[in-house]
Amino acid sequence: MSAGFERDRDEFARGARAIVVLPDRGDASRDADARLAETAGLAAAIGVVVVDRVALKVREPRAATLIGSGQAEQIATLVRMEEAGLVVFDAALSPIQQRNLETALGAKVIDRTGLILEIFGERAASAEGRLQVELAHLDYQSGRLVRSWTHLERQRGGFGFLGGPGETQIEADRRLIRDRMARLRRELDQVTRTRGLHRDRRQRAPWPIIALVGYTNAGKSTLFNRLTGADVMAEDLLFATLDPTLRQIALPGIDKAILSDTVGFVSDLPTQLVAAFKATLEEVTSADLLIHIRDIAHPDSEAQRADVETVLAEIGVADTTPRFEVWNKLDLLDGERRLEVAGEASRRRDVVAVSALDGEGVEALVDRVAAKLTSAHRRYRIILESGDGAGAAWLHAHGEVLGTTVEEDRALYDVRLSEADYDRFIRRDS
Repeated sequence: MSAGFERDRDEFARGARAIVVLPDRGDASRDADARLAETAGLAAAIGVVVVDRVALKVREPRAATLIGSGQAEQIATLVRMEEAGLVVFDAALSPIQQRNLETALGAKVIDRTGLILEIFGERAASAEGRLQVELAHLDYQSGRLVRSWTHLERQRGGFGFLGGPGETQIEADRRLIRDRMARLRRELDQVTRTRGLHRDRRQRAPWPIIALVGYTNAGKSTLFNRLTGADVMAEDLLFATLDPTLRQIALPGIDKAILSDTVGFVSDLPTQLVAAFKATLEEVTSADLLIHIRDIAHPDSEAQRADVETVLAEIGVADTTPRFEVWNKLDLLDGERRLEVAGEASRRRDVVAVSALDGEGVEALVDRVAAKLTSAHRRYRIILESGDGAGAAWLHAHGEVLGTTVEEDRALYDVRLSEADYDRFIRRDS
């Protein structure tokens, strides 16, 4: 890992006092207080102590600093009063804006992308996750060398008779970053191929794959644990889990299914992370069913739904992939709002309302998942050799056997199966 990467990470000391700033451009789909709370939660996820939150109206973004000079002075005063060493902007900052703001505010400045990258860097547990995070971080840092790396003004001169100014340090560092990124991409390509082989084996197996997706902190891991009896980390914390987890579950009429818990999404997810985590998120693209978990108690629940759908489209999930929504956290709603949400969910075939925390509605969810997986079943006539007991057992376990005709050396089965299960059955010995 590059020295610059390590240096930048060292600047995120746990316990650092920070001010969160939201340059509010009048996005009607977002609640400013909820957005500030989310960014403060992101900062808290890496141990930063948020001492104040400020929303600033920005009508015309400034090329040099994004915010106006008077607003910058307001934040600088807060920095001095609160003795803050860090200012977190809930926006994407250019390298020049970041550097100018640091000068004007007298504190280190990071933007939303840098904050999310730092969280991912701290939370990634698997070798693949660490590779993905480092690649994303280097991609982000490559445009910010002039700000972050203190030794860049020096030049590495020629040796002996070569003379000349030589290669500047910033050019050398950029070259080193490019070389490191190329190595990381090669390693991730190998990981992608290995994961692809594992995925192919799962698809050959006679089990449907169900992927849980949703905004970070929507309750995916809590629901995953309740459905599977697993102990995946589930806390009231943004990005509590990053690496995908797979467990098997039994469903009514389905002997076995694979449930996958994936990383939570977030608004303005850095493009570097979408690209870097594409191999991990390919588990979602190959799923037989997507369950979109929503925090229905959150004031920005509808905007969060749109953010998740945007990321799903970016990673190549087809619109035709079967899916439905789970409206989670009923336990956080008051009586009237709770009845309203539960009533609307009961009228819709694509929604189930639950509380993953206390288990309310989870049994109905299991029934709905099973019904969704079997709704597209078609009738097939399958011929088996008379001694193929394993094939016969498979058909009984995963389909509805409507009739059987036994001849001398073979048996004819009329059976209802999903198209995916039929493909799995046909390829089971290939």
